[in-house]
Amino acid sequence: MIKTNNLNELRREIKKLKDANEEVVVLAGDDAFNRKVVENGDVDVIVGLEFDRRDFLKQRNSGLNEIMARLAKKNGIKIGVDVGEIKKLSCVEKARVLARLRQNIGLCKRLKVEMIVYPRGYGKEVMSLFLVLGSDSGLARNVV
Repeated sequence: MIKTNNLNELRREIKKLKDANEEVVVLAGDDAFNRKVVENGDVDVIVGLEFDRRDFLKQRNSGLNEIMARLAKKNGIKIGVDVGEIKKLSCVEKARVLARLRQNIGLCKRLKVEMIVYPRGYGKEVMSLFLVLGSDSGLARNVV
């Protein structure tokens, strides 16, 4: 997983991983950085869009909007959900992140963007979580 907010360093890491034929997973940053990552077609997965955000007064800031979702669909980028980080959060922050995740699931469901769980290995409990948060059964099956 690439954990940087510097675009030049990100490009070097992507090139290194692509040369080694490995999956390119990028940890999300601010909105401008995420937009550049989604516009880049070499990234496979972007993870953690729901974290480290501040919600607006009457709307959630989930980190994913319709434009970014369409770009992700066009470039074949999957939206990753870090379930391990969600489990570590306090109850209040967990509720906020799950509300943002619910918004992202609805957007990905409507635009048919692929979602995955990162890291792998959670199985049926994540499938149940996605079904409760508004996903259809097809998307929930593909997440696991």
